Amino acid sequence: MHDTLPTHRHYIAIAEDDARSLVLEQDACPAPGAGEVLIRVARAGINRADLLQRRGLYPPPADASPILGLEVAGTVLACGEGVSGWAPGDPVCALTHGGGYADVAVAPAGQCLPVPAGYSLAEAAALPEALLTLWHNLYQRCRLQAGEKVLIHGGASGVGTLAVAVAAALGATVYSTAGTAEKCRRLEALGATRAFNYREEDFEAALEAAGEKAAMNVILDMVGGDYVQKNLNVAAPEGRLVSIAFIRGPKTELNLAPLLLKRLTLTGSTLRAQSFAQKARMVEELREAVYPKLNSGAVRPVIDSEYPLAEAEAAQERMQSGEHMGKILLAAP
Repeated sequence: MHDTLPTHRHYIAIAEDDARSLVLEQDACPAPGAGEVLIRVARAGINRADLLQRRGLYPPPADASPILGLEVAGTVLACGEGVSGWAPGDPVCALTHGGGYADVAVAPAGQCLPVPAGYSLAEAAALPEALLTLWHNLYQRCRLQAGEKVLIHGGASGVGTLAVAVAAALGATVYSTAGTAEKCRRLEALGATRAFNYREEDFEAALEAAGEKAAMNVILDMVGGDYVQKNLNVAAPEGRLVSIAFIRGPKTELNLAPLLLKRLTLTGSTLRAQSFAQKARMVEELREAVYPKLNSGAVRPVIDSEYPLAEAEAAQERMQSGEHMGKILLAAP
């Protein structure tokens, strides 16, 4: 333990009124337990799961902090019993077990990642949730290989922008969807071979016109709804399709014939439901497979905007608007 820990911390609480507004509160500074790291937070990431939790639609696990926030970057303040590889003063980014919307947070040591070479703490804060999400779904679940074709929906999101960049850097041919021509242009600059503006063109028809009608080996979908059928249609034989969210809703009418005819795999996941051991394995694999691309500067996250911690409600409104491109961050005081 470090001997100069703060006595108090500031954090964002969900006000228990009709609006469920977000308010800045103060409580005693937590101490790291066994296997945990205490972090002085510089930046915290905003995720769509936070918006759902605020509305009561994504309750935290019983052993998690009730405070919003799933990822942070900052400096190690103290290490709990049994922690190795980290020491007070180390720069770090981490997937938290809740509690990220604060100026001090606790994270399991197995979910801590180094700040890549040349990265600011703001850039590092954009990594944990998106990196673990894309790695688990594209590479662990769907076994994406170099030379394969991948379609990434929601390309302008924090997960989407990083998934496009990482998949391209690791040798896949990437296609994506986004809601404006400018977002599509930026996705192509990140490494997408082609990005489709879903407000102006149907991605299934566009892929068919490009001779890629049934050629997508892997599809990462956070849209759901009518996209599910289109995904089945554009998937290649032996294609793997993974859902991580349902922005257009979890229900739709499907013709499942392509599932049989093309021998497709349809799966899905949420990151929060994974065990600490599973997340620690993701971290180890990321450090081996992806960190060389981060440290070389070949992959950098896209930062949309930063808000002071006290303005977390405005930051969430920015995400809800759908106008953002990349990661929205909170800056701790």
